[in-house]
Amino acid sequence: MFNSIFGMITAKNIRQIFIETNGIEWDICIPDSSLDMLPCVGKEARVYIYMQHTENAMALFGFASKEERNVFFDLLKVDGIGAKGAIKIMSNISSFKLMEILENNNLDELEKIPGIGKKTAGKMLLALKGKISISEEKNKTNFQSAFNDVANSLVDMGFDKKDVDSKINELVMVLSTDETFMNKTKKEKEEILFKRAIVEMS
Repeated sequence: MFNSIFGMITAKNIRQIFIETNGIEWDICIPDSSLDMLPCVGKEARVYIYMQHTENAMALFGFASKEERNVFFDLLKVDGIGAKGAIKIMSNISSFKLMEILENNNLDELEKIPGIGKKTAGKMLLALKGKISISEEKNKTNFQSAFNDVANSLVDMGFDKKDVDSKINELVMVLSTDETFMNKTKKEKEEILFKRAIVEMS
């Protein structure tokens, strides 16, 4: 029924986004990974939708890209993982990293992801190995878009936009392979990226 919703972002919370379109404000459950990729409150954005309709309730689940939504659908194929469980998993690990873990048969790393126990990890390996396909280039593009606020802040400080975009892209390519950096919170990542960009551009 729904493929996507386009409108103005009115609120962003942990695993939740509100989007207003044509006078209707939609309450959408969204993984933190997708939430980070979307613009700030007050900006317009498109969110790709999955609507869950049960006997007791209806809920909307949203994603920043069709690719992210496809990963969500893949997770739903695993016995024991429901919609909210899939959102929790995607909030704690990038889709690209999840694909890498599955391809490497890394059961121990799977079990470290919040929301995944030993039993579920085994089912995921059986059901999803070779099924999730995300290009590294697409992963870097998504990662870069998650730091639009950092780029905008640098431009507001007087740095040239073209130089800022180039530097952010350069730093993202380096930091996206740094496991210590990737395990930090969104705010900590922004601070590190912001400080490094200023130092290297000054």
